[in-house]
Amino acid sequence: MEPRSSASEIDTSKPHPARMYNAYLGGRDNYAADREAVRQVLRVFPEVRAIAQANRAFMQRAVRFLAGEAGIRQFIDIGTGIPSAGNVHEVAAQVAPGTRVVYVDNDPIVHVHADALLTGSGTTSIVLADLRDPQGILADARERGLIDFAQPVALLLVAILHFITDAEDPARIVATLRDALPPGSFLVLSHGTADFHPPGAAGQAASGYEHATAPLVLRTFEQVRALFDGFELAEPGLVQAPLWRPEGKPPRAKDLAKLGIYAGVGRKADST
Repeated sequence: MEPRSSASEIDTSKPHPARMYNAYLGGRDNYAADREAVRQVLRVFPEVRAIAQANRAFMQRAVRFLAGEAGIRQFIDIGTGIPSAGNVHEVAAQVAPGTRVVYVDNDPIVHVHADALLTGSGTTSIVLADLRDPQGILADARERGLIDFAQPVALLLVAILHFITDAEDPARIVATLRDALPPGSFLVLSHGTADFHPPGAAGQAASGYEHATAPLVLRTFEQVRALFDGFELAEPGLVQAPLWRPEGKPPRAKDLAKLGIYAGVGRKADST
């Protein structure tokens, strides 16, 4: 576990995507700047709250699939955000007790909350690191012995790559992480898109992140699909988040039309 972060390390003057996500989900672990940015986004793009909920539900279904049917026993969740009920380690433990989970986030406030949430857990750790430095994340995980890279790993990049700009090259980041994973590993990925909304509305939503610690970059189906290079997509492929192995009633078409987020799970090909 990282040392406890002090309040002085937390910049509350700028909205942070993790804290904004917490606000979308109805959480209380956010600040005035986060809530104001959320209000700005919701004024022009009210569907964002439903998108956040659909994304969260997708993550939980994917973890149940991986810990159950796929038999995965170790997870790396990058950009986990504020810990809350139903996080990866809790969902995985319900299916396979003892599953190891490493959370990675670049916001010190995540550590403040994770310190309390993960106390007494010998199978879950938190690392302060940034997705833009994938080599650093991998080196840290190896040095600490948190992950056995000789065994399959589930890598979660859930609603995080749309905060990586084209200049920062998200494909390179994913490829660096992919190449460190053994065959039989999985990538769980979700990503915001403007494919289902008028360009003006999506652009206004993205403007809510202009003053945040990371911008919002919405990508097309083909751009998101390309991030799975080297992975074989599990059924049903890359789809809107609520359509990935839904539990219970399938979503209605009119509701889907508002949910601009793609989601998929891919298995690393043996030859990669």
